[in-house]
Amino acid sequence: MPDFFEDNTADQNAIEQQLDFLREIDQLKSVIRKSPLIDQSRKENSAEHSWHLAMYALILKDRSENPINVDRVIKMLLIHDIVEIDAGDHPIHETTENSLQEEAELNAAERIFGLLPTVQGEELKALWHEFEAAESDDAVFAKSLDRLQPLIHNIATDGGTWVEGNVSHEQVTQRYGSVIVAGSKALWHHVKSLVAQYFQSK
Repeated sequence: MPDFFEDNTADQNAIEQQLDFLREIDQLKSVIRKSPLIDQSRKENSAEHSWHLAMYALILKDRSENPINVDRVIKMLLIHDIVEIDAGDHPIHETTENSLQEEAELNAAERIFGLLPTVQGEELKALWHEFEAAESDDAVFAKSLDRLQPLIHNIATDGGTWVEGNVSHEQVTQRYGSVIVAGSKALWHHVKSLVAQYFQSK
């Protein structure tokens, strides 16, 4: 019968690395996004956003334009914003120096995923890079949901960040449309009418 309390130094070190990572990503709860909660009581944080996107993938998986592995999509969405612990959140309606932001996020990915045991850390880092590249079917669908969720929140909160950023109907279509439609024509067909209704009411 195995001794579950046997001292295995290598295994204990791996567990401590995993716990270090899990303690570190608690900071994502303190990264405040521009998007409000639907009840408008406060802004959502990036950890809440990641959880909500994972649920979007679980519920809307059959809406993908191409066959996907939903488990991989969910993993991507759970980790995609972890780099914001170091690099911060940068909404699409704000102008930023893209090269500096990309460098900050790359450095963050190296540091944070590097806290894990090597094989596990490299696996998650590769998934993060795949999401950022948005070339695989899994990543394209994940990216589309990342644009869909804040769009839904903005409509539900009478404009949300669109009002704050003085964003036009055309800008919403440009900034959200191509990304959402690449992952799901059905989802974009549905929400573009909601967007039109919102702007027609203004």
